[in-house]
Amino acid sequence: MRSMWKGVGLASMVLIAGCSRGEATQAGSPSASGGGTDRRGQPRITAVRTTPVTTGSIARSVTVSGVVEPLRTVAVNSQLAGQIVAVDVEEGSVVHVGDALAELDGREIRAQLAAAEASYQVAAAAFERAQQLRDRQIITLPEYEQQRTAHAAATATLDQLRTRVGYTDVTSPVEGVVTEKMVEAGDAVGTQTRLFSIAEVATLVVRVGVSELDVVELEEGDTVQVDLDAFPGRGVAGHIRRIFPVADPTTRLVPVEVALDPGARTFVRPGFLARATFALNQRNGVLLVPQGALVGGSSSQAVFVVEQGRAVRRTVETGLMSEGSVEVLSGLAKGEAVVTLGNNLLRDGAEVRVVNVDTASLESAGDGTAAGAAGDVR
Repeated sequence: MRSMWKGVGLASMVLIAGCSRGEATQAGSPSASGGGTDRRGQPRITAVRTTPVTTGSIARSVTVSGVVEPLRTVAVNSQLAGQIVAVDVEEGSVVHVGDALAELDGREIRAQLAAAEASYQVAAAAFERAQQLRDRQIITLPEYEQQRTAHAAATATLDQLRTRVGYTDVTSPVEGVVTEKMVEAGDAVGTQTRLFSIAEVATLVVRVGVSELDVVELEEGDTVQVDLDAFPGRGVAGHIRRIFPVADPTTRLVPVEVALDPGARTFVRPGFLARATFALNQRNGVLLVPQGALVGGSSSQAVFVVEQGRAVRRTVETGLMSEGSVEVLSGLAKGEAVVTLGNNLLRDGAEVRVVNVDTASLESAGDGTAAGAAGDVR
């Protein structure tokens, strides 16, 4: 009998303990407020950081790579065959229109010019006499025409040789920087041999290929952000100078020329790798929230809005997403406070305490300090 009562007593104690544990579990589970209770049985208050809904501009962006180039590169070729006797510039030399670049040996052509001048003088004298004799009807018209033609031929030969003598002095046709020097003094060159390349660096451009699906949203004059691998974090402003009329039939890409701002030429050099970012489908005056405020999946997105100290889950319809901001099409109003930190642990109706730490303090303290500052509040 005593053993039986011991068994009954033990069963009763187990039953009471089970009930007590169930009550404790029920008390510790999340309440209607969604925050649960702490060790003392008090409702737990979640610390969150909020950001107001703002209005602004947003655009879809596309980034393509290209190479910085001068607006125009001019090839300077030899107009005569001969020997280079002097080279006056080198790579990197800044030249202006008419500046001397090189000189060719012109002794032979100058001798030809001297002979042509002598022949011209003879032809001019003969033509003058023929005019006088023709006025007095001493010579026939064919004889006069023969002297006139000889004079015209001598004049043309003289002009041609004078032009060719001018070709012995190679000068710059444009203002720019010498990018290539392909000859040295003493080299023998032929007609149309490439001597120099001169780049007009007053305007630097980046030519990139843009998809036919995106280029329809671009216009000449649109602002473009250009980033250079040579200068990480130092962006260069530019604008679309021109959009080519024909797409590449193979790649379906349309060439777009982006002109960099004039200040870029002080540190940007042709040949640098550049990445041009184009803003597409820009929308102005739309509602924006930080990307971190969104919770839920891609099919059902929502945010938590703080109302009277509680987090209220609000389903929203989103649009464009760019640079950490999201366009809100419906579900929010300007000025509403949305939770951007601590929202992953929230339930609808949870009691919250807003802890908005100064951004500068967060940047100086680092991510760990920011998380600790939010987590210490109960």
